Amino acid sequence: MDGLWRYGAVMTHTWDEVSEATDALIETIETLPEGAQFEPSLCAGWTRGHVITHVARNAEGIGNLITWAVTGVETPMYPSLEVRNAAIEAGAGRSMKSLRDDVRNASTWLGLGARSLSPKDDATELIMGDSTPGRASDLATRRLREVTFHHVDLLAGYGFADAPAEHVAYFLAREITTLAARSDAPPMILRTTDGVDYVVGDIEVAGDQTAYISGSRAALLGWLARGLTDGVTCDSPLPQLP
Repeated sequence: MDGLWRYGAVMTHTWDEVSEATDALIETIETLPEGAQFEPSLCAGWTRGHVITHVARNAEGIGNLITWAVTGVETPMYPSLEVRNAAIEAGAGRSMKSLRDDVRNASTWLGLGARSLSPKDDATELIMGDSTPGRASDLATRRLREVTFHHVDLLAGYGFADAPAEHVAYFLAREITTLAARSDAPPMILRTTDGVDYVVGDIEVAGDQTAYISGSRAALLGWLARGLTDGVTCDSPLPQLP
């Protein structure tokens, strides 16, 4: 299957990109009227207030990992999952102004901390919030993903198509890489509107049971990451994602 994409390239994002994505998120938050914090988000069980609070606490958590990388002193993202969840729940019902200011202040603090990073800090292995190992050079990309995906989750007029195209392409490749690594991934070929094919599952064994799914990179990312089907077409019913 020459020309088919199978594995994503490694890419390191910059803190300037994180800052730009954060500014866009804050601009969206500023458009939300008082009361909008109680409306649902794309994250099951979370309101917009939960999502915004999580983005702020995530900034602090990644800041803790920066401290760990720079000092060598183990500093987990969160004291525990329970503490993390309780902080999100406690902050979700605040005023829109408080939520906006929280994200702005926490993100500013994170950006200042990121300036202290240097290449030598990659010598320290960190434990990320999902309990996987990582390095300081991974942190900007992780934060960019949080800000971009949760911006979409606010259901406030911002979609993946509004994100920079290079970010969408990268995150789509990451989603596909993660899915393709699963033994229960359905066999399918995803084709972008500009003609790039991505392979998931054992399509040689599946044969004519392989699903052919098409859409823009943004639409495909929306489906894989959030179950959104706008702009996604398939020659059969869309496969059930694990």
